[in-house]
Amino acid sequence: MKELIFALATILTAGPVTGGELSVWFDKPAGQWVEALPIGNGGLGAMVFGGVERERIQFNRDTLFDGKPHDYAHKDAVKHLPAIRKLLFEGKQKEAHDLANREFMSVRDDGSNKQRDYQPFGDLILTFPGLKGKSAANYRRELDIDSALTLLEFTVDGTTFRREVFASYPDNVIVTQLEAGKPGSINCTATLTSPHSDVTIRPDSTNQMVMTGQVSRGITRFEARFLVRVEGGKIEAGDGALDIKGADKATLILAGASSFVNYTDVSGDPAAANMATLKKVKKKAYEEIKEDHIKDYRSLFRRVSLDVGRSDRANLPTPDRIKNFDKGDPQLVELFFQYGRYLLIASSRPGSQPPNLQGLWNESLNPPWGGKYTCNINTEMNYWPAELTNLSECHEPLFSTLKDLSETGAIVAREHYGARGWVVHHNFDLWRGAAPINNSNHGIWPTGGAWMCQHLWWHYEFGRDKDFLKHTAYPLMKSAAMFFVDYLIEDPSNDKDWLISGPSNSPEQGGLVMGPTMDHQIIRSLFGNVIEASRILDVDEDFGNQLVEMRKRIAPNQIGQHDQLQEWLEDQDNPENHHRHLSHLWGLYPGSEITPDETPEFAAAARRSLDYRGDGSVGWSRAWQVNLYARLRDAETAYDRLAKLIARNANPNFFNKCWDNRPVPFQIDGNFGATSGIAEMLLQSHAGDIHLLPALPSALPDGSVKGLRARDGFEVDITWKDRSLVTATIRSRTGTECTVRYRDKTTALKIKKDKQVTLTGKDFL
Repeated sequence: MKELIFALATILTAGPVTGGELSVWFDKPAGQWVEALPIGNGGLGAMVFGGVERERIQFNRDTLFDGKPHDYAHKDAVKHLPAIRKLLFEGKQKEAHDLANREFMSVRDDGSNKQRDYQPFGDLILTFPGLKGKSAANYRRELDIDSALTLLEFTVDGTTFRREVFASYPDNVIVTQLEAGKPGSINCTATLTSPHSDVTIRPDSTNQMVMTGQVSRGITRFEARFLVRVEGGKIEAGDGALDIKGADKATLILAGASSFVNYTDVSGDPAAANMATLKKVKKKAYEEIKEDHIKDYRSLFRRVSLDVGRSDRANLPTPDRIKNFDKGDPQLVELFFQYGRYLLIASSRPGSQPPNLQGLWNESLNPPWGGKYTCNINTEMNYWPAELTNLSECHEPLFSTLKDLSETGAIVAREHYGARGWVVHHNFDLWRGAAPINNSNHGIWPTGGAWMCQHLWWHYEFGRDKDFLKHTAYPLMKSAAMFFVDYLIEDPSNDKDWLISGPSNSPEQGGLVMGPTMDHQIIRSLFGNVIEASRILDVDEDFGNQLVEMRKRIAPNQIGQHDQLQEWLEDQDNPENHHRHLSHLWGLYPGSEITPDETPEFAAAARRSLDYRGDGSVGWSRAWQVNLYARLRDAETAYDRLAKLIARNANPNFFNKCWDNRPVPFQIDGNFGATSGIAEMLLQSHAGDIHLLPALPSALPDGSVKGLRARDGFEVDITWKDRSLVTATIRSRTGTECTVRYRDKTTALKIKKDKQVTLTGKDFL
């Protein structure tokens, strides 16, 4: 009878494994890393494997990189800039490459021209001796993305076991709860491990375990510390492990910190940080920690909902749904959309580092491409959903990083270009390396910082926070523009008085050149945003006027011999080129200078270039295509790319894989790009109006979305049926006038601050 009462109490307090529609779930433990389930609180993340007799919780801290604080600038590289440009103007590309590789690339403390790698932290390992060799029935593990909980449940010998794991932002810890349907059934050994060589693991008391160490190939120190609380049973400290014996329930609370203070300082005390963290949470009951976590998470996540239909395939494990995905499973589109929002909340919160190529999650000492920040598309793509899908606060880590990069980038601007302002090339790392790395044929690309400045402007456009514009965005954008005032050079190859960029690349092909189209689109956008900001703030009139005149002279977009948008100054595009990068289409998306209405000839040329590239096999490139075709209002091709992205580039746990014929490397940008692409199908506001359902595909004929954001401080809810608008509710947070568009009809609205207006399809007849 006692056991029955205990089992009922456990079920009532814990609740069942959700089985909810917004869950990624499996019917077996993870066999590989890309089958584990990700959790994160911005700075501390983990992958939960869900083993029966051995649970692995592999965790990361966003500040663990190898290397050390270092200035990557190549001193006096500017002396060689005129010669590199001269060689390129003379058509001597190989000679320019060779000179640039010798004299213009980044310099690391060990003589390399590369940057540093993102590192794993360690593993929390739980072993259950009583479950060894036992067969588990009714196994289910899932990630409930509505509450940011991983849940595991299975039955062994008639006893149901349950685990919950989550990463709390309010308490800055990873929490694991172990339960069983029979009292006294929790028997577990808990320890920590790390792939780094200089590591010590020891018990700190009868209920705490500590792991200290130092990053291999670096100087950053770290500590992980967990405490255990039990109901019933006891805890014993063993040799490098804590033994939980005969408990009814057990809670493990893990804190992890590094000695990183900022990009110039690694003198922090991770032990003191962890002890302070655990002291704050020590007296909080598990349910209170969990409740605070869910409340915090849902305050962000539940701002946006999407419903595009249901199917019985939601009853299948997620890998089976991915494997057999087609237009008959619309709910998987909703899940993929919301999964991207979940990952952004999990990997980018105020105070954390931005998500890198792998977001927050990495188990390798040598991750693909170093797990750094590649800002010739990938870093920016990570933040494409931030404003549009109502996660504006998640943008903050990028803005903090741009402040750092404006400091290191100012040194690079001076040493490499003799210029004012600041510059970032195609990669940076924790130490804020801003100089060109690897090889001049792709590393010398000076518009990474300018592209990231677009996100400062987006944050202002969507929220109209004038204080943010004045104190954060404008100073960074102005300084970035100042660099290009000094950097742009007159094109001697014609008499058109053009200003061009160079030396540079069109990422990531074609080698070192002068005047790639992408550069000019980005610089025009930056100048335009600075001009507009200076007018709004009523400052720097002379500088603004200078940018107006220079902007007119930047080499324009050109249409080439194949009716394509030219990627370079010269008309040399190859229709058989199926490269993953779509660099010269930046002006279509994420830029806005090319639109079907205002520049139809360039939109048609961009479409031709996009079609030439094909659908490819690279996840993030397909995600970019979803957004590009949505901007062209080609709903069916946009959905085709989305469907292929899900079916071919989604790992079993929904992590985006770079190539569709292998599970690794994982790159998170495809997830974020897909989320923004789905939103762009439903709502666009870049062209001066709020455009409802601009690219709604036939595969999603009925549905609704709530909480998407439009520029000028609007939130929008839309309902549609048979691919036709039913209702649209427009809420204003700023009291700004707007024009709402549906198909080819528009209507002007003036909505008071914090009020709303609802339109129907009939309003656009």
